[in-house]
Amino acid sequence: MSKHRFEKCSYNYGKEYLWESSTLTAKCKELGLEKEYYEYVTRLRLRALGIFVILHTVYTFVHCILLLSTSGHPHIIYIDVCCYMIAYTIFISVLSINFFEEYVTKRPWLMYLSSVIATVVWVGVDLTLNMYHYYVNDWLLTSIYDSYSLYMIYMFLPMPLLVGPLLLGTLVSILYVTYFMTYVAEKFQYELTDLYTYNYMSVDLSHYICFNLLGTFFRLMSDIIVRSSFLDRHQYVMENIWLRSARHQEKMLLHNILPPQIARPIQDEMRSRIAQGKKGVETHHRLFDSSDRIMAVQIHPEVTILYADVVNYTQLTTTLTVEKLVTLLHDLYGRFDLAASHFRVQRIKFLGDCYYCVAGLIRPNPDHAKCCVDLGLSMIAHIKDVRQERQLDIGMRIGVHSGNLFAGVIGEAKLQYDVWGQDVTIANRLESTGLQGHVHISGSTLMNLDADEYVILPGTPQAANDPFLQMHNISTYLVQADNSYRASTQTIEIVDSVSILNLRSRPEGSIENAASRELHEEFRKMPLGARNIGYFLTCREAKGEHTHVPNLLTMYFLHFRDPSLEWKYMRQPDYMYKYSLLFAWCIGVSLVYIQLVDHSGPNIYCFLSDFVVILLLSSFLFVSWYKKICWWRYGKATQGGFGRFSCLMFRIKDTVQKSLSLRISVYLFIIIAYYQILGIIVVDCNREEYAVLHIENKLYQYEMDVNMCFRPWVLTNMVALIMGVSFTFTRIPFLVKTLVSCIEATTYLVILFFQYEYVFHHSTTTNPFYNSEYAHCTTIIVALITLYLKERQTEFNSKINYHWRTELKKKQRDAHLTNVSITVLLNNILPAHVVNVYLTSLAKHELYYENYSMVAVMFASLHNFPINLHRLRILNEIITEFDRVLLHYKEYFVVEKIKIVSCTYMAACGLDVNFAGSISRPSENPSALVDEVERARKTRATFISETDSGNAESDNHDEVVFVMATFALDLLRTLWAFNSAYKELRFERAFSTSEMSIGISSGQVMAGVVGASQPHYDIWGNPVNMASRMDSTGLDGHIQVTEETANILKEFGLECIYRGMTYVKGPGLIPTYFVAIDSDYNFIESSLVARHMRSGERRTTIVNSMVNNEYSLQPSYDSDKYDD
Repeated sequence: MSKHRFEKCSYNYGKEYLWESSTLTAKCKELGLEKEYYEYVTRLRLRALGIFVILHTVYTFVHCILLLSTSGHPHIIYIDVCCYMIAYTIFISVLSINFFEEYVTKRPWLMYLSSVIATVVWVGVDLTLNMYHYYVNDWLLTSIYDSYSLYMIYMFLPMPLLVGPLLLGTLVSILYVTYFMTYVAEKFQYELTDLYTYNYMSVDLSHYICFNLLGTFFRLMSDIIVRSSFLDRHQYVMENIWLRSARHQEKMLLHNILPPQIARPIQDEMRSRIAQGKKGVETHHRLFDSSDRIMAVQIHPEVTILYADVVNYTQLTTTLTVEKLVTLLHDLYGRFDLAASHFRVQRIKFLGDCYYCVAGLIRPNPDHAKCCVDLGLSMIAHIKDVRQERQLDIGMRIGVHSGNLFAGVIGEAKLQYDVWGQDVTIANRLESTGLQGHVHISGSTLMNLDADEYVILPGTPQAANDPFLQMHNISTYLVQADNSYRASTQTIEIVDSVSILNLRSRPEGSIENAASRELHEEFRKMPLGARNIGYFLTCREAKGEHTHVPNLLTMYFLHFRDPSLEWKYMRQPDYMYKYSLLFAWCIGVSLVYIQLVDHSGPNIYCFLSDFVVILLLSSFLFVSWYKKICWWRYGKATQGGFGRFSCLMFRIKDTVQKSLSLRISVYLFIIIAYYQILGIIVVDCNREEYAVLHIENKLYQYEMDVNMCFRPWVLTNMVALIMGVSFTFTRIPFLVKTLVSCIEATTYLVILFFQYEYVFHHSTTTNPFYNSEYAHCTTIIVALITLYLKERQTEFNSKINYHWRTELKKKQRDAHLTNVSITVLLNNILPAHVVNVYLTSLAKHELYYENYSMVAVMFASLHNFPINLHRLRILNEIITEFDRVLLHYKEYFVVEKIKIVSCTYMAACGLDVNFAGSISRPSENPSALVDEVERARKTRATFISETDSGNAESDNHDEVVFVMATFALDLLRTLWAFNSAYKELRFERAFSTSEMSIGISSGQVMAGVVGASQPHYDIWGNPVNMASRMDSTGLDGHIQVTEETANILKEFGLECIYRGMTYVKGPGLIPTYFVAIDSDYNFIESSLVARHMRSGERRTTIVNSMVNNEYSLQPSYDSDKYDD
């Protein structure tokens, strides 16, 4: 087949498929909501029954009053009125049992039984009275309650399932058809063997079929709307439950990172940025731009600081496997977190083996000292339990001091709450000079305690000889741990879950079980109609709180009071459009059939008009169902594409379905076409001739041609049927449908009372001596009111469904915003590559940990940096500049900022498992750093080949060491540029500093996430310990590395200068090296690299490009600085 016969076109049946009755039913069953849905539908039917009782009462009494007031022979009418009253009493009494909702809900058969009894009573009285008057008074009467009874069965009686009304409606229709065939045919002496007579009687049969079809269509469309509303409500409630949970998690997470007073503006700013999407992907990983420079630091007087250190921690990190280490730390720090929460102490962070926290920080607490000491004793008890359970040689050394401090966040990446100040340092010194198994406190802390509650011992000799403590005149004491103290903390449970977070899961499993009661309550409070909309609009919130919302809809036509919401509602697509057209086509065919059978003499104009109407209706039907037919045939497979004709059908159907104006145009065309069919019947009736012949028939008693004019009851039933179509057509504004139906009823009443009054007046009546035109008028008005009330209920359900879907989208947007904000927070706690893996571990209720064969770890510390408010501002500026440099390294080589401790900046490279791939593939946007790493790799390959070391095939990702050294050099450059800028400021010179030492080590590292109240990412292993020692034993302005790290850097062409044997805590004397840096802050190349580099060529780093246009780099120290 030629390719020109095909074109690509949209074939998306997904949204329409969601509005299929079978799909909605299957969804309810999948969610286990059939029982709840059945109960809700039962309540809807019972409310509809309440409306019907009022309608039926009014109709019955008005009918009886009209019979008594208009009849000239009331003695004949009394029996009708008495029978109606008796039937009404029985009818109401039988149906009243359904108002005992709980009783009938448990016995649903009562609803069906009461509906059948009430219908049989009312229909039986109607037909019995007609037969009575036929035999006793020789009155041939038609029924006034036939169509009314069918409305009642399908629209009002409390039968939740469609099969009940369908069977009962069919039974009632058979009874009325049988009555007409038996009595009316006999009266007019129809020959039942005559084919024309059968056609004539089939008109009445067509009416009943159409009314049953109307009721069935109404129930099906109502079921779709109600099911959709019910599912939307379910999803809304579940989203609301999840959103509350997510916001609680977000609040807990953020408030465990930052105190509320600091977290709130950060959270507002973060949400605003995510919502606006100003920074795209970058916004998901950074809370602030580099231009924001926010320093949220506060002064806190009268607090107590606790420092706790795990004794023999270094041995644990070098002897335990990563799984055992993470499990141990999670158990231990989880216990500490729960204990801290119990004693109202704010955990700040833990640094490997060090755990520190502050009491009285978030809220003033006069017992801050007692809280910290009790926490310290509890921590000692906990670690004893852990030591016994796991057979490990570990203990706790704890220092506690009371005083003042600065607390807040600095920098712009990986925001972490921290504390600074002289008293913080004192608490730290108390810990380091303390005694295992005791709480080492200062004199200021002891003054805030009731000493009688504790066993107080003198301080340690190490504290007495500590220069820092002596300089600040700190007296120290030991609080002895009491073995019985554990009993007071028995209620603190060991943490047995990995985290408070659960982002990936929606309300399923345990959350859904916990929410089942709330769901049931929400379903119970779902609206039943417009009268109790205020009940619905009282939205339930957590803990039984209610927030009132103003009235949503107007009283009569149920418009949204918000015009924009009403406009959006009207413009939504009509996915049930094809069903409306199918129903309209069936009614149109029936009307044409009735016209052809009932019309006295069809002519060529009549046939042509009917042909055009059926052709157009069939065309609309074909276009609307064409995609559905394709779906039935092909499903999701398009078999290589659709032809132009199919694509045209799809486009036309989608255009009409989405366009309100086009749908209204088709709707009005169908209504006009219906009345064009009726018009042919009416205009062919000669009123004057009919009146003359009727009078002569009465005078001369000859047989009159009954087909010379239309049958009034046929016309009345046709109008009532068309009004049913006018009201039940889906997604047409309720006001438009009401106006059209009112115009139809008014026009017909004008014809009835003014144009063809004689014809209607002499038609068959419903009660003896009751004017026929009143009977016709009553039928039309009751049909109009009935259809209005039921369509009003349907419109209400549809409007509420749309409102819920609108609110659901808002909830989903809020939930997404909350989810993203939690992800942003996690990205500011965990490395970016860990977040997804960590969340996956949460879903499996597992701990997250990794083991890396090669990671480079860096510690960079500012020295001689006394902390005060002015210095904190400078520190914030420095850390922010470091974070800016870090962003460039994160983009290409995933250098991760691990933490900031006071004035120490810790980072690592090689924690991303995709690191090797990122440097082995050519970058789409190469940078100076990428070029430099690539050049270093080539240098290493040359070095290995020339030295024949045998490691040419090594794949240990040793590039991470070179990248980390480059990053460290960029930090030195940044600090130099920062100091240079401050020296230009007259009033800030005293605040500048160039004293920073850097230590780097590399090797096998373990990483994981631990903690109960707050996920905390940390790394452990010998390289971490050694990098810290390289920093603490290093020199200002130098990058000190271990021998193993120096050998790797030499392979990449960097010169490393042997410093000598340096004493390091733990290993003792080890050889250490300085990375060689020239006076311009460039690496000094080894002799091998110098031979291969072109003249004038030198290595470059990120800061070269960052500061080239901003700063003029000047030497800050000479090349002889490597002399130790």
